[in-house]
Amino acid sequence: MPTTAEMPLEAARIPDCTELEAHRAAYSSAKANNVIFVCVARHGRQWKVQLDAMSSSRPYVPDHAMPVLRSAVEALVRDGTAGQGSVGADYISLGPIKTESRAREIAAAFHAAMYGLQQLHMTVPNVTSDGDS
Repeated sequence: MPTTAEMPLEAARIPDCTELEAHRAAYSSAKANNVIFVCVARHGRQWKVQLDAMSSSRPYVPDHAMPVLRSAVEALVRDGTAGQGSVGADYISLGPIKTESRAREIAAAFHAAMYGLQQLHMTVPNVTSDGDS
């Protein structure tokens, strides 16, 4: 994974972690660079998207921002883009997704969202869900 200066990742730079060793290397790199881990992985003919904020020692996405990410995941499942999705305080998982290019596009979008929300939370840490400080 690239350094924080190169975040968030563009779709073409999202690592393919289909092989276990590639996953280990990408996750180790994310931890070493203190960034949110993101990857795509092939499962049979389809693809999966994974993001994990635990690779970064920075604050996770704040709880009050999670509904935005959950809503986006639910929309992708509802429209059939992904078979299922899961969102937690520190991770997002989506799949199966039909094509690698679509999986990369989705991974890049969620990576940008999580990274941006994390940066905003670090810059303005005391904002509440109703906008009051």
